[in-house]
Amino acid sequence: MKIDVRQIHPDGLVLEEALGASQYELETDIVKFLSPIKVRAAISKITNAVTADLSLNASMHMNCSRCLEEFEVNFEKKLRFSYPVDKSEAVIDLGPDIREAIIFDYPIKPLCSPDCKGLCLKCGKNLNEGICDCN
Repeated sequence: MKIDVRQIHPDGLVLEEALGASQYELETDIVKFLSPIKVRAAISKITNAVTADLSLNASMHMNCSRCLEEFEVNFEKKLRFSYPVDKSEAVIDLGPDIREAIIFDYPIKPLCSPDCKGLCLKCGKNLNEGICDCN
């Protein structure tokens, strides 16, 4: 997402865009996006600074680190970025900052639920579906 500083009106600017997860290399072995990331940006400019208030929304699949089952997560995040205005640069690219904020929000060990029982260490059965026959 790029902002042309010259297009920011005195009362601000609102941009909406759908970003592809593959475009920003956001997918990993455990995180897969089901939809584009919807970004709504309210942008304002005050003398020598541009502020962007962003709202991000997307659906994604993750793999539980205990039971290995796939589960869906609704990703929602609000961000605020401020940039100094440089007269030699008319365009501000929010892409790298958006990417970094999303990746920092990934859980280290995603869980399908806080009380996930995981897998049996002996037979590998998903203990969320019932107890196994191991002793």
